Amino acid sequence: MPDATVDFSARAANVFFHVLTRCNLRCRYCYINPAAHGRRRLPVERIERWLAVLAERSPGANLVLLGGEPTLHPDLPRTVRAARRLGYASVTIDTNGYLFHDILEALSPGEVDTFSFSLDGAAPETNDRLRGKGSWAACLKGIRKARARGFEASLIFTVSAANAVELDALGPLLEDLGVRRLFLQVLGLRGRAAAAAPGREPGLRLSPEQWRARIPVAAAAIAARGIRVLAPPVFLEPGEPFVCAGRTADNYFVFPNGRVYRCPLGEDYPVHSLAFRRDRLEERPPLNERDLFALDIPEGCVMNRLVQPDTLRYTPEGKPAYRVGCCLIKEEILPPGGRGEAGAPWSR
Repeated sequence: MPDATVDFSARAANVFFHVLTRCNLRCRYCYINPAAHGRRRLPVERIERWLAVLAERSPGANLVLLGGEPTLHPDLPRTVRAARRLGYASVTIDTNGYLFHDILEALSPGEVDTFSFSLDGAAPETNDRLRGKGSWAACLKGIRKARARGFEASLIFTVSAANAVELDALGPLLEDLGVRRLFLQVLGLRGRAAAAAPGREPGLRLSPEQWRARIPVAAAAIAARGIRVLAPPVFLEPGEPFVCAGRTADNYFVFPNGRVYRCPLGEDYPVHSLAFRRDRLEERPPLNERDLFALDIPEGCVMNRLVQPDTLRYTPEGKPAYRVGCCLIKEEILPPGGRGEAGAPWSR
C-alpha cells in the first residue's frame, strides 16, 4: 500500500503549511485563530520562498498543505509543483472535501501523495452538527471523486463525546469509500473551542476512562478491515515514558502571518519559537515554546499543562491521576492478533 504522507513519530520531519486561514465551514472546534494566525491568503510567490527556506532547513520533510480550506487558494497547484521541485518527500492536502478550483483536475495523482479528508461522523446528522449542514455529503462526494481520479485518500476524525459511538460504523464506511488510512485526533481546546470555554463545549472531550475503554477497541476493529489506524497515546500507561516531539522531531507549523510553531498546542499564543521576517526564518528570543519543551513535569506534556489545565485531574495527595502524552506522536493500533503491512509488527 502506498505510504507516503505525514509521519507522526518521535523522529519525524514535517512541514504543516497554512496557505490561508479562510474556510467555507465553521466547525465547532476549529483550531484556527485569526487573531493569532492572521486573516490573509499568502501570495504564491511568498509560499514558494518559504517552502524553499524550509526545504533547505529540513531536507526531505513531508509537506502538509492546510488552511482554513487550502483548496480555496487559487494557486495551490503551483504550490504543489514547487514543493515537488524542492524535494519534499511527500505532499498531502488536508481538505474538508468541497475541493474548490477543480483541484482534482488541476493536479495528478503523481503530484499529490494523499488528499486527507476531515469527517467527524459516520452519519450526516452527527457530522453536520459539528462541521456544518451539508458537509458530510460534500466530503463523501469529494472522497469518491478523488478515488475515481486515482488519488490516495486518508481520513481525519476528531474524536469527541458527540461522535465516539460512531466509530463502530466508520470502518464499513471507509471500506466502501476506498480509504485506507485513518487518523484519530484528540479534541484540543484551541481556536474556536478555546474561545468557548471553560465549560463552553461541555462533555465533548472524552475522559481518560472513556478514551481507554472506547477508542483502542473501536480502532482495532477498523484496523481488522485492513485500514491503517493511527491515534495519539493521549493518556500514558503507568511507567510509560513521556516523549516530546518538540525535543526530538523536526516539525514546523507555518501560518500566513509568519509565525512558525514547533508544537500546535501553543498556537493561540505568541510562544512560537520561529518566525519568517523578510522571507528569512529567524529564531525568536526566550521565552518561547522551545524553552518549555525542556521542562520535565509529572503531568507529562508541559504544553498541555499550561494551555489545557482543565484536562488534568489529581489524586487527593496532589499527584497527577494520569500523564498526558505528546499529541504529535501517533501509534498504529493493531487489530486483535494482527500484524501490519508485509508482516511488520504493529506498533501497538
